[in-house]
Amino acid sequence: MKAKNIKHSQLRRNLIILSLFFLFALYIAVKSNFQPIRRPYSSFLSICNKIPPSLSETLVRYATTNATLLQTFEEISVTSSILKEKSPCNFLVFGVGHDSPLWATLNQGGRTLFLEESKYWTLELNKEIPWLEIHHVMYKTKVSEAKKLFDIGKSKQCQTVGDPRLSKCPLVLKELPSEVYETEWDLIMVDAPTAFTKNLPGRMTAIYTAGILAKNRRDGETDVFVHDIDRDVEDKFSRSFLCQGYTTEQVGRLRHYRIPSHMSGAHTPFCP
Repeated sequence: MKAKNIKHSQLRRNLIILSLFFLFALYIAVKSNFQPIRRPYSSFLSICNKIPPSLSETLVRYATTNATLLQTFEEISVTSSILKEKSPCNFLVFGVGHDSPLWATLNQGGRTLFLEESKYWTLELNKEIPWLEIHHVMYKTKVSEAKKLFDIGKSKQCQTVGDPRLSKCPLVLKELPSEVYETEWDLIMVDAPTAFTKNLPGRMTAIYTAGILAKNRRDGETDVFVHDIDRDVEDKFSRSFLCQGYTTEQVGRLRHYRIPSHMSGAHTPFCP
């Protein structure tokens, strides 16, 4: 059984590497705009395109690591397919892990910002992978408070869309870096904070805030992904505050929502 798991992990890592090579090849093809270059052979030596450092480092990392990604290949493929459509774009990720270089690389040329609860992990990754943009954030909730927070989320003050920093809803995160509120995010991934015991922060506020950020953009739409929806809190809060009507698909433990801006219509209901 152990050998089978190792073989599956290696296959998944190889598929990720092949996907990254495909994206780089596509990047080069688009950059050239398919226009023939009529130059002497010697001139090509001086215009040879290099692989971006972040891409080469990511390829080496996944080719040599024994770490197992927390998302399956099928789950990762859901988000990567949207990144193929939208990148370069603005991508906000709650949490960091072994998949962080992958997300930043698939969004080559865009901005990928990570929010991490562990100060130690933030410092370590900033040293190990300095090209990742990681901010340490703190959460004041506990999983044991989920039911109380869910009931509060149904109140009028939490069913109103606006600037999160001005909200009176206890579910909204107000102490994030200013650029989180000032950027219109094309994709948001909620895969943190930790939530596997009652004394940990849980993802109640992260899920709610992701929904408000998406609805509060000036126009357009935001793709929001929530991982671990097999757990009650992630399932219940995402259905209620990201809205069941905005669900596009669910693969494994990952659920995908496509949330439109609510700023274009003054009477747009919190959920359709």
